[in-house]
Amino acid sequence: MVMKKELIDLGLDLLRQQHFDSLAVGIIDFKNGLYETYEISAGNVVSPRPYLYFDLASLTKALTNSAVKLKLPELFDDNANLLLNHMAGLPSGGLLSNKGWKEFLMEYDIKLSPTLYSDYSSLRCMLEIEKKSGKNLKDLCSYYFDPEMTHWTEIPVNAFSPEYGVRNKHIISGEVHDNNCYNIGEFISHAGLFATVDGLCRSLINLNKQVSMIDQMKEEFKTHKNEVRFIMGFDHVMDPENTLAGKGSTTKTFGHLGFTGTSFWIDSEQQKGAVILTNATQTYWYERSGLTTLRKTIGAAIWRT
Repeated sequence: MVMKKELIDLGLDLLRQQHFDSLAVGIIDFKNGLYETYEISAGNVVSPRPYLYFDLASLTKALTNSAVKLKLPELFDDNANLLLNHMAGLPSGGLLSNKGWKEFLMEYDIKLSPTLYSDYSSLRCMLEIEKKSGKNLKDLCSYYFDPEMTHWTEIPVNAFSPEYGVRNKHIISGEVHDNNCYNIGEFISHAGLFATVDGLCRSLINLNKQVSMIDQMKEEFKTHKNEVRFIMGFDHVMDPENTLAGKGSTTKTFGHLGFTGTSFWIDSEQQKGAVILTNATQTYWYERSGLTTLRKTIGAAIWRT
């Protein structure tokens, strides 16, 4: 695979229009187990060896709980499946104490409900599968991790990470942006993983090789017929004409988004993946129109290549 100059130039042009300064892009060819990446930081293009560790934010949900579902489906009863797919009636989230948070989440009744994207649901799902397996989430899900994808507390000492904002008057860099994840300080399911773009691409290739991720999702798509948003914990494209994955993806495309400006999408029909990592929360988080344009534009360009 060769990253086209047009795609790099597009990234440079789009990044100049943002209120953040770092971007990494990856294209994955799952048929051949290949990938190509580039990275832009402070106006400089790094390729073929990007090195920044990005906060993956809610990509963590799919990279942990969904990865366990793919390998060990027997751990998921009806309630765990509802939790995995954000249909269990739990609220979207809120501030958690670093003590007693597990007991607090276990008090919620689980019942089939309309889809509501929920950090609480992801965390409760983790607690349920840990309880059933007798193992911790890290041991259950890390079977496919590349060395350059890791928990935020285990980022290599000499690694570099973009800036993600300010917490307690200190710049957030090399620490998780999510406050609950930061306060809890443990390996949990709703946030906390960091990776280089190469590390994430290799991890997704590893995941597909080890548990036939794309084949499993193809079977799930036959069952769900586009009537629900989350399938096996993965988000999926429901409106190909207006999706953050970018035009050119199909309704058989699955992946996840992250609050820090991260995403990965895998088109099961093309067996092709698109990875976009940014530090969109660097100066402020509430204006997302530029990030939306970047995601859609780069995504569409990837599907065209």
